[in-house]
Amino acid sequence: MRPRLVAGNWKMNGTRAEILPLVRSLKDGLNPAPRAEVAVCPPFIYLPLVGELLEGTPIALGAQDVCEEAAGAYTGEVSGPMLRDYHCRYVIVGHSERRQVYREDDGRVARKFSQALSGGLIPILCLGETLAEREAGNTRPVVERQLRAVLEQSGVAGLRAAVIAYEPVWAIGTGRNATPAQAQEVHAFIRDRIAERDPETAASLPILYGGSVKGANAAALFAMPDIDGGLIGGASLSAAEFLAICRAA
Repeated sequence: MRPRLVAGNWKMNGTRAEILPLVRSLKDGLNPAPRAEVAVCPPFIYLPLVGELLEGTPIALGAQDVCEEAAGAYTGEVSGPMLRDYHCRYVIVGHSERRQVYREDDGRVARKFSQALSGGLIPILCLGETLAEREAGNTRPVVERQLRAVLEQSGVAGLRAAVIAYEPVWAIGTGRNATPAQAQEVHAFIRDRIAERDPETAASLPILYGGSVKGANAAALFAMPDIDGGLIGGASLSAAEFLAICRAA
């Protein structure tokens, strides 16, 4: 059975005063430990604080991005080994905001994925289409292109120590949401494409859904056969919402 994962992406949100009660509520709400794995991905500056608060709990620490280089003159960047120094287990790679706002192309995302693996991190590789691409009927070609770039860089073996998150860009922070059937269709497509190269890897690979997941719709989404949890944005900033999603998983 594939592992279940719920990962909270806090994005550029939170102050120290807001994070302390949020983490405290998550620790209390996830005791005893849930069957699904749970991770939170705070902004870089709060990784040491959150990591310290999570010590001894079942909640894993993740980062929101990683540099495609291991070290060097890259002002403002953070490397995989640096993240491991602060006990990060996961790192998000290729989030739609990095692709859309910061113009990260497929090649750069693939190099970040490779560096995450080299740094001993589990990359959460984000794939997904914009509204225009979906309305043009290009969901599958876009997702396949994004996936192919990583496969060409790291091979299918790279996915054995990774997680994929399908995040339709049109459903992120918009209040719109893919139906469980729509999400399942794309998840199955991703798994099928990987199975063409390695059925065993495809069968064991967790594929998360990200796109306006809330406590109210999480159970229906997670009931789909190829949806193994969620990459949660705004709802991860509310302890009550995030805990409801974790329970659904």
